[in-house]
Amino acid sequence: MSLFNQILGAIDNPNQTANSGQLAGIFNTVQQLSSAYQSNPEAVQTATAIVGKHVRSALKEKRDAQGEQQAQAIVHEYSGIRPSNQAVQALFSSPQVQQIVKEIESRTPIPSGTIQTMLPTLVPLVLNLLETGTDPQNPNNANSVLSSFLDADGDGDVDISDAMQLAGRYLKG
Repeated sequence: MSLFNQILGAIDNPNQTANSGQLAGIFNTVQQLSSAYQSNPEAVQTATAIVGKHVRSALKEKRDAQGEQQAQAIVHEYSGIRPSNQAVQALFSSPQVQQIVKEIESRTPIPSGTIQTMLPTLVPLVLNLLETGTDPQNPNNANSVLSSFLDADGDGDVDISDAMQLAGRYLKG
């Protein structure tokens, strides 16, 4: 099941935090980033997908080293639509941040300084998308969206960007 289908399933499940307002907030924040930094929306979506790939890797490392609960705790603590340098620092070392910036810069027309400024918003947005699978009554229960994200097929194609595009269509439809 794709990440987007997991998110839609979470929206339909009253035992998970996902709702269309949460998706709208995420989608609108990406649009606002595009406007604020005068970047085209596709470039910001590409940047989000790249950040998603690195978030997945970092959360997998946390899960493998410290357990599923630790990965869930990071998602729960740092998800949102507001910038958070703490979210970036919780997942990435300074060299990793530089690697992410270089990768985004090489695949988009967004300059490195702008990417540096966007990262504290993009990381919590990705985490917010993952938070949609949390059970609000018992946040320690398994998070189906996070599990789907971490247990993806390993092909390197993180479908955060696809999920964002589908979310935009879902909200408009």
